[in-house]
Amino acid sequence: MPDPPAERLRNRSVIQREIVVKVTLKETIRVRRTVADCFRYLKDFSTIEQWDPGVYRAEKLTPGAVAVGAEFLLQLNISGKRVPMTYQLTACEDNTRLVLEGVNETLHALDTLTFSAIEDELTEITYEAQLTLKNVPQFLRLPMMPALNRLGKKAVSGLQTALERPASAPKISWNSALKDKLILPAALDFTERGYLRQADKGLSQFMDGKTVVLTGPTSGLGLAAASEFSRLGAKLVLIGRDHQRLQAARDTVLDFSGADAATIDFFEAELSLLSEVSRVADEILAAYPSVDVLVNNAGVLPLQREVTAEGHELTLAVNCLAPVLLMRRLLPALSAGSRVINVASGGMYLSGVNLADIESEHGFEGAKAYAQAKRALVTLTEMYACEWKSLGIDCNSMHPGWASTPGVAKSLPAFNKALASRLRDARMGADTVVWLAASEELRGQTGDFWFDRERHPVNVLPGKALSPNRALALKVWVENALAGYMNSGKSKAA
Repeated sequence: MPDPPAERLRNRSVIQREIVVKVTLKETIRVRRTVADCFRYLKDFSTIEQWDPGVYRAEKLTPGAVAVGAEFLLQLNISGKRVPMTYQLTACEDNTRLVLEGVNETLHALDTLTFSAIEDELTEITYEAQLTLKNVPQFLRLPMMPALNRLGKKAVSGLQTALERPASAPKISWNSALKDKLILPAALDFTERGYLRQADKGLSQFMDGKTVVLTGPTSGLGLAAASEFSRLGAKLVLIGRDHQRLQAARDTVLDFSGADAATIDFFEAELSLLSEVSRVADEILAAYPSVDVLVNNAGVLPLQREVTAEGHELTLAVNCLAPVLLMRRLLPALSAGSRVINVASGGMYLSGVNLADIESEHGFEGAKAYAQAKRALVTLTEMYACEWKSLGIDCNSMHPGWASTPGVAKSLPAFNKALASRLRDARMGADTVVWLAASEELRGQTGDFWFDRERHPVNVLPGKALSPNRALALKVWVENALAGYMNSGKSKAA
């Protein structure tokens, strides 16, 4: 039975409204990297979040190694809104071609990336995107083309930046220096805004053959950093206090990176106890005589004052004493080119170090004790950087900005709630950690404090800096506190 006239009219109206627009974008770049490196980086399409400014977030939905059929969920930036789009890898020819098909309610995309080796260290990449857009209003069709072309050029420009290896470490920009002096603009960049404004967010320098020791890997920044290290090919040695959580973290990392299970090892230790730190250091030294990167990430921010079984205030023990002890005890495994990265906090800008009350015995406030411990850690990192420079070991500290992590939600619930929509996610906070560990251009860069891949001053507010004499007094106090746990690993200057 034929449709009644009214129904036919409605159907015709729907067809007219669903007019589609087809667009093809094509860009070619040349990158001074091997074709194998370029292909490896792009095969995991979730790296698009690192180089395409039109993508806020990208996640590999299919666990394990990337293969044909792998799916990715992208959050696109469209007119200030985040629009989901699912991609699937439909073709994968090693070092030659990748094809991905993407779809959401209003857009279908067929992306083809082709790779050609021009020289051993020069690769040509052609990115072609065939777009089919639904329901595009007539008045937008003409101005839409230049806008899409601009987006395409920005994307491949970002890809080139992500893949190219800089010749030297970044210099301090005048804009960043001015913000630090003005304080408030710098603090505003602690949110995700600061991360998203970075010109280069690429992590493409692979770490094959390198061993990374990482504390606090079971959630938050540590888990995000471990995942990225694994994707870059590093051997991971994880330190945490809970066996089940360590196993779960390993599974999460393997799902993310697709690495072999043999590339992740873990050791249990209660890092609030210096005897445990010393014990786990001995175990790691026995199993791994060479360590390329040590990341002291584990931290704690208790709301009430707690004292460990060894007599130290918990915040100081975990956030300062344990990292310093671990780096000193692992010194025999560190060599020229090794790197130590200590994770601090932007909160340390608000604190000095009160040597008369370093254990926070009087008027305890969790946030203040945390800031003081992190200030002490940054100061000591600078001092060990000077001591170990002749050994070729680089020591740097960094802060992750304001990131939404389980630790922040638990310890600072009001702060977490007030800034929920502006906080960074864990991978944004961990970005500078991974970059400091992986970037070859940073070799020899030591004794600095980093945020968003730039060096920053450690002293901004008046009265917070430690004089040389007070810094030395801090170092003496800490080394005396650690002396009983330094009974091995003295083959180098301790």
